[in-house]
Amino acid sequence: MLYAVIPAGGSGTRLWPLSRAGHPKFLHPLTGTNASLLQATVTRLAPLTTPERTLVVTGAAHVTAVARQLAGLPEENILVEPSPRDSCAAIALAAAVIALREPEAVMGSFAADHLIGDPESWVRTVQEAALGAERGLLMTVGITPTRPETGYGYLETGEETPGTPWRVVTEFKEKPAVDVAEAYVRSGRHLWNASMFVWRVDVFLAELARQQPALHAGVTAIAAAWGTPEQDEVLGAVWPTLPKISVDYAVMEGAATAGRVATVPGDFGWNDVGDFHTLGEVLPADEAGNVVLGGADAKPAVLLHDTADLVVVPQSGRMVAVLGLRDLIVVDTPDAVLVCPRDRAQDVKALVDELKERGEEGYV
Repeated sequence: MLYAVIPAGGSGTRLWPLSRAGHPKFLHPLTGTNASLLQATVTRLAPLTTPERTLVVTGAAHVTAVARQLAGLPEENILVEPSPRDSCAAIALAAAVIALREPEAVMGSFAADHLIGDPESWVRTVQEAALGAERGLLMTVGITPTRPETGYGYLETGEETPGTPWRVVTEFKEKPAVDVAEAYVRSGRHLWNASMFVWRVDVFLAELARQQPALHAGVTAIAAAWGTPEQDEVLGAVWPTLPKISVDYAVMEGAATAGRVATVPGDFGWNDVGDFHTLGEVLPADEAGNVVLGGADAKPAVLLHDTADLVVVPQSGRMVAVLGLRDLIVVDTPDAVLVCPRDRAQDVKALVDELKERGEEGYV
């Protein structure tokens, strides 16, 4: 049994206007079922851990919704970050809290907003990564690429470690241009970096202290006060001083350079549900390729005639009718409507940026 940490942050700006800062994508049922992405993540972890060993790190604005959706989780296992400090602070705080409970525990960090098509294969891959973690390696779960994707980072790997299922990670690669991504896929040595990590907490915290001593000192101080009357005071004083940096930049890249990172390649239908086009690719469609979010429950509110390959998200209670169109995204919420071509789905973030520039935060 490992400890599972679920960082539940971000606002999912490419899924606007469905996903908002106050109700981000991990709280929405984007799984093809009534379960939210967060609930599906916890369900997927059941063969690996227990509710008592599952921690969620989330923002103050989301803690009530998280607690409501995860009623079986102990209240003390929901760690509240006062403000976003990127992934390293969130994951490191959870590691420090776990280390107080069990100093050599193996923990896995898994985002709250990913979809997995084959959960059983995913569990086996994580179990293999845990074997490497027990030996003192900082492990990642790499995704075998199915296409030259420019929207993901990559892991460059070396040879397989004899007698094990993992490979050494030689370098973390940034999101590449198309020609570079094509070369990565051809090489057979590059995996998508899905930011799934498995390690012993003592090994990770030692590496954090080596590379990010200020961040290590901060989360150690906060963890020492966790659950005591001084918790809120220490958290409020120390948290804003922590560096705002991702765990990849802060720890994993430097650890890979030092030969301390390995990965287990996985092929289990992973998707990070980053935009509406992607959602249309992974959820069930009708015979014309139209996807209606909410499935049978939503169909009475949607009228499609002579359409193909639409993604329709009816959330306002109004009838949404589309005639004679194809390859579009239509999102109808109570206060905003989005219509755009599916091949522009990645650009929805630009609308959110413009709303912020205009000072219309109520729509964000």
